[in-house]
Amino acid sequence: MAEISLEPEVTAPILPTVSRAFLEDWLEALRVHCPAQQLAGFMAQTGLSGAAQPRGRVTHDQIVRLYQLVANETGDEMMGLWSRPVRSGALKVLCASLRGASSLSAALFRFTSFWNIVLDDCQMHLETRRDHLRIVLEPQGAGGQHRFGHMLLLKLAHGIGSWLAGRELPLREVSFVFERPEFAEDYPILFPAPVRFGQGRSSVSFADLLDGAPVPRSEVEMQEFLLRAPRDWIFTGSREHTFMLRVRELLLRSHRMTCNLEEAAQALNLTPRTLIRRLDTEGTSFQEIKDGLRRDIAIRDLSDGSKSIEAISQDVGFATSANFHRAFKRWTGTTPGAYRRS
Repeated sequence: MAEISLEPEVTAPILPTVSRAFLEDWLEALRVHCPAQQLAGFMAQTGLSGAAQPRGRVTHDQIVRLYQLVANETGDEMMGLWSRPVRSGALKVLCASLRGASSLSAALFRFTSFWNIVLDDCQMHLETRRDHLRIVLEPQGAGGQHRFGHMLLLKLAHGIGSWLAGRELPLREVSFVFERPEFAEDYPILFPAPVRFGQGRSSVSFADLLDGAPVPRSEVEMQEFLLRAPRDWIFTGSREHTFMLRVRELLLRSHRMTCNLEEAAQALNLTPRTLIRRLDTEGTSFQEIKDGLRRDIAIRDLSDGSKSIEAISQDVGFATSANFHRAFKRWTGTTPGAYRRS
């Protein structure tokens, strides 16, 4: 067996896609926030008009582009998720205030204070425990219950904190007040930690007290971070905090994803039975991770258009194009050719 490296590669990762159902959670708010014609324009510009199949997938780039279009053209940096708009420039003011914090925990306290001034629909506060910090978000009335809004605020806390630290901050757990949605498998793509639903309040817990000083960030670095938003913070790049992402990386580095369960377990210094159990606690399996990575690579290459469908099917480990066609339709509800044309 060829040895599989666990060291990070310099190449860009194949970022996971999310389900159409995840996008619908966001579009629910956008349909109220934007006129129908304007929203249709946003969808067309991001290539999302053709992703309406129930099993359709949405890429990281499409999420980023849609956010940027809506925030810029509506003047609301929280895209209609709350009862009053978050005016353009608010995130710049937030980042500028956090840059001056003496510690990461002080920066997170300023983060919660900022949103308590800006939003009416929820209150945030920072809890200090013996071995970790927790940001808690509590709804204030019916307007503070939106699932996507809760997710986005907690993810923003993690993303800005990680940017200030110069590394992706490890999380202890993430909790949400709403019940487990049908697209719950998308949440580990966003948060590198156990995710729990149906809890008394929404919260994100950092794995330590974060007493270190933030990395000095210049005005130019802040502007670049804001221009890329939400590229640097909405999806996790972690390769170490969940077994799902670690297995995904192993598969990505194996030739045409030929790594099997036993080889992955050996590379992770686990028995196959232990790896199966660890993945089960994260709500997934080795085959589901492998299929998800195959799907995401195929979606990337079909969108790029430089490879033939035959070459893509071989690259993701299928013996024949027919097998690839059947699998892709099972994953996304459409054929590779139809997806490329959409």
